[in-house]
Amino acid sequence: MDGKINVTYKMLCESDIYSEVNLTEILQNEKVAKAIKSEFAKGLRNIVLSTSEEIKIEISTEKELFEFQADKKDFADLIELAEEDAKEHKRTKKGCNGVELVDFTTL
Repeated sequence: MDGKINVTYKMLCESDIYSEVNLTEILQNEKVAKAIKSEFAKGLRNIVLSTSEEIKIEISTEKELFEFQADKKDFADLIELAEEDAKEHKRTKKGCNGVELVDFTTL
C-alpha cells in the first residue's frame, strides 16, 4: 500500500458546546417572535409564526481544521498521528488535548 493519506482533524476542548434546537421551539420564544415580527412584518397585526417541517438548528463551537499527510500503511494509527501532529505544532493547551478526525482522503 504505497501512497499518502491527507488527514483533516480538529482539536476537542472541554469548553466546546453542541446543542440542537427545534425551529418550532425558537419560534415559540416570545423575544425571537417579537424580533422576527418587527423585522419582517412591521406595522401588521395578528401575525402567527409557524413552520411546516421539523427543522433542527445546531449550535456548536466553531473549530479550526488542521491537516497533515501520513502514509497509507499508517491508516490504523491516524488518531495517534493526529495527536502527535497537534503536540508538534503546539495546538494542545489547557482544556484542549483531544482530537477528532474530520476527513481523510487518499492521494
